[in-house]
Amino acid sequence: MSNATTLKGASISLPAEFEFGEVPTHALPIVPAPAAPGLGPLAAFVGTFKGSGFNTIFRPDSAKTPTVLPIPIAGSDNVLELNLTAETLTFSPALGTVPNRGSLQQPDAFLNGVPYLQAINDVTTPGVSTGIHAEPGLWMIVPETTIPKEGITLVRMASIPHGTTINAQGTSSTVNGKPTIAAVDITPFPTPPNGIPPGPPPAGTIKFASQTAADAKTARIPQDLSTYIAAGTITQAILDDPNTVLRDVISTQTITETTTIFIATNPVLPLFGGGTDNIAFLTGAPDITLTKPIGTPPPAPNGQSLQMTATFWIETVQHTIVVPIFKVGQPALLVKPAAANPRQPVPTFTVTPPIDIPVPRTITVTSTQIQYSQIVMLNFNGLTWPHVSVATLVPDAALPVPPSVWS
Repeated sequence: MSNATTLKGASISLPAEFEFGEVPTHALPIVPAPAAPGLGPLAAFVGTFKGSGFNTIFRPDSAKTPTVLPIPIAGSDNVLELNLTAETLTFSPALGTVPNRGSLQQPDAFLNGVPYLQAINDVTTPGVSTGIHAEPGLWMIVPETTIPKEGITLVRMASIPHGTTINAQGTSSTVNGKPTIAAVDITPFPTPPNGIPPGPPPAGTIKFASQTAADAKTARIPQDLSTYIAAGTITQAILDDPNTVLRDVISTQTITETTTIFIATNPVLPLFGGGTDNIAFLTGAPDITLTKPIGTPPPAPNGQSLQMTATFWIETVQHTIVVPIFKVGQPALLVKPAAANPRQPVPTFTVTPPIDIPVPRTITVTSTQIQYSQIVMLNFNGLTWPHVSVATLVPDAALPVPPSVWS
């Protein structure tokens, strides 16, 4: 097996001579490694996907390094940054059989997985593209285990250059038709003393002026949203629920099947495990509980990532494309389906009809589309701030039209 596959864009690839296996015991015959476990829904993660999305993040605004705004806002300790995004998500070849050693009660478990590299640019200002996120990681599939007693699970392990690592575990399910995409809320809330449970944010949210789209004099980037409101790219409905962006994309699409993957760094029982970890700068200060009196406030974090939940929808989208006049022997045609709006990504299809097309002909084709909604809970200034990112991605490489469409 070779992992030296050429991919468009940046990627994480293993050397051609590398293959996971078991170290042989030289006194005994070498036992072949088990066949690579199936990837399940991760089998759809192949090649490079590109698309667009939306990101929201409240970030601390330090008086020592203040954020310069067109209209200065006195006394604000945070800024709400909004990003229209362009994203590239590249998957490398599967790892194959990855052995995990068991114990006296649990036999060895063999995993499989897909390395990935995610790169996100801010494109909020027309003509300007600024890198805001880079993430190398692994998607892994874990077989059913007896200790602990868990079914097949999926794990995403990632490293973020700001100083955070995540390990998030969960499950998947498949249904016919479109996904049901629930609402998400970016409103901050007081940090609970015992951490944040999975699910909706606790009660007691604290709304900030920056969450009002029409307010052009608030601690926000961009500060004046009037042109975005007019264009429909950043609206009050989107600020109230960023998943609106995802639902707007699929509202005009025909989706025949959806596989949903839900993962969390603090999954609901019977799943457990995972977590987040941060560098000292983000955590804020060392633990003082052993050196200070009981009741001493905990150290104030600078932007600690407390937990992450994410939902990925792998959708089979049905498209209608129009094949122009074509004569056998011509070069292949590159055809795109129509997009419902300028920020709806659409794939490209390679069309090489085996017959002449004397008049334009309409055909039906399908492609894989990835949508996701991710919430990272950030702690600073005594509050927990939901950091929400959403995107819709389609294959970057042109997809060949199957011969069956000409039958």
